[in-house]
Amino acid sequence: ESLIEERSGTPPPAFAAPGDTMLDKSKIILRSTFGVDLTHNSAALPLHRGIYRHRTVWFVITEASDFGLAHDLNVNFSPKLANMAIGCPKCVQGVTLTSSPKNKFGEGVIHFQGAPKFSPRRVLRSGRTAGKATAFPPAKAQPGSVGSARYSPFIRIKGSGVVYNAPIIASGNGGFDVTHHSNTADRVLKIRKPTPAGALHSGEFRPGYAELLLVRGREAGQEIFYLSTEASDAAAATIERATFVPALQKAPFLGGDDFLGAARERIFIFANGQTGRDNPQAQGLNHVIQDGFGYQDASLTNKLLLDALSNHSGDSLNVLGDFPSLADPRHANAYSPLWDAQVGQWSPKAIREGLDTRQDDENEIINLARQRPDLLTGPMGARYGAGGFVINCPTVAFTQEEPVIDQVSLVAGSQG
Repeated sequence: ESLIEERSGTPPPAFAAPGDTMLDKSKIILRSTFGVDLTHNSAALPLHRGIYRHRTVWFVITEASDFGLAHDLNVNFSPKLANMAIGCPKCVQGVTLTSSPKNKFGEGVIHFQGAPKFSPRRVLRSGRTAGKATAFPPAKAQPGSVGSARYSPFIRIKGSGVVYNAPIIASGNGGFDVTHHSNTADRVLKIRKPTPAGALHSGEFRPGYAELLLVRGREAGQEIFYLSTEASDAAAATIERATFVPALQKAPFLGGDDFLGAARERIFIFANGQTGRDNPQAQGLNHVIQDGFGYQDASLTNKLLLDALSNHSGDSLNVLGDFPSLADPRHANAYSPLWDAQVGQWSPKAIREGLDTRQDDENEIINLARQRPDLLTGPMGARYGAGGFVINCPTVAFTQEEPVIDQVSLVAGSQG
């Protein structure tokens, strides 16, 4: 397999600093990834050029709805993307592709109808609950980037029926702001533009890359990495360092999971899990805002934030549902990067008795919600289930063992 990989493409560009700890390539699921830097909690993905209103934009590709084309591009296969426009035409952006008549070797250019605006300043401020200061829900959550009316990361090229996940992560021809992100997405740590074939006398094509801050999560008892690029809710987009795209709210369909016509998969989020640096039970939105420095800008110069995420479990540690590496093809092929948020809230009883512990398996959470509603509910005591917003979170890698099967079976009457 390693020999096949070695002879199937050009060597990837070096992006990591000397001395950085790198994840073994065998643990990378999104095969187009050039590498995962454990020191920076980041991944480098191939960078592609597009045009929006005569201005250059830059995007990455993470999924395709067609099996063959997903493998051709070394991206995740997600059949559910084919359902994305059901009842929501704006959820799939129609684009065109052009290429130069003098092109000797190299990709074409995608022409977008919509794109994010990266100039807003991201603001995240802690709130108060029952008169006490809490990180979540925040007092103010202002996303650092907002999609235009016709923007969706899910694109279909004119003349093709395939849907790709292609989030735009930067705009302009250079001078990329990777500190305060005035022209880049809030997870962009570094950008190197590609050098087209023909620009060099050798005719060499040098791929560009974007180094993006990853999110650490859980899946079937294992630690995983994923990206977060868009969300349909403003507060979620702010916390996730993602682009706010309200149109995705209508993506098919709320609570749909694996039912006919659904484009979503479930992600399990905890509003009020335990907090504390190096606390092995810490998890959730309070935790990532408070202990993961969620209110600060992410950059390679913010060593405190990178260290919290890399070495002290400072992420929200959300639990994902169906995943590309699962052994059961039904569940592996039910994977979608568009996650239907299931927001859980621990009850006062659970907190008082120390039962608000870190969760790391979809079935265990579903069973808990079914059997112990006295411990876990939806926000404000509501019935557990879909929370009403989606997040675009492409999976990238796992850190230890490959997730292959849920840790427990579902109980009768659960939402499985």
